Amino acid sequence: MAPTAPKTGRFIETLDREGRLLAAAAEQAGTDAKVPTCPGWRVRDLLRHLGAVHRWAASYVREGRTEGRPIDDPPGLDGAELVDWYRESHRGLVDTLSGAAPDVVCFTFLPAPSPLEFWARRQAHETTVHRYDAQAALGGTPDPVEPDLAADGIDELLRGFHARSRSRVRTETPRTLRVRATDADAVWTVRLSSEPPVATRDDSGEADCELSGDAEELYLALWNRVPVPSVTGDRALAALWRERSAV
Repeated sequence: MAPTAPKTGRFIETLDREGRLLAAAAEQAGTDAKVPTCPGWRVRDLLRHLGAVHRWAASYVREGRTEGRPIDDPPGLDGAELVDWYRESHRGLVDTLSGAAPDVVCFTFLPAPSPLEFWARRQAHETTVHRYDAQAALGGTPDPVEPDLAADGIDELLRGFHARSRSRVRTETPRTLRVRATDADAVWTVRLSSEPPVATRDDSGEADCELSGDAEELYLALWNRVPVPSVTGDRALAALWRERSAV
């Protein structure tokens, strides 16, 4: 078997670390704790959701599934049993990705160099954002997100998720939104219209609105976990993102 690509390996390491941190925070907070960053959710909802997603993702890679399928309903567990079930779900995904052939063929829903890198990247970011949620349920300050990882997550969101036809971030007349990560040397220009957004890694042309700040702050803000650190220009575009960007 050929070795796993370095970038894929780093995503798997991130997934492993972030899932462990999430489980520890959930165990400490308790499954009935409210998750302030996910209104209406408690820690049990977070664990059930992410555990089911982990198992769903692992099934594509493990079984070579080439067509999409619904996520299975999680079991009706709670308390310590639910935390243990999440840990099993997470470990199963990490082990599946770590042991998969680099050229495995399976379903994906965003462009990627390979299906394995897609699932490693997607689950690394899914778990990082939800680790933040689990630690927020504890109060205090959650662990930081490294700038390079945060910048990659911004790129996945802008050039992956919101390039799809289902994105609701649209405007009646063409507008331009710029996103600038000040600590990661990364900038995106997002052209909005009645069609899906088109994002490029550059700062070409004039922008109607710019969102800027540290990569971590922007990453969490674009996933609607925290306020946007800095907005210049037409603040209505920042509000549009907050109102319509859920994926």
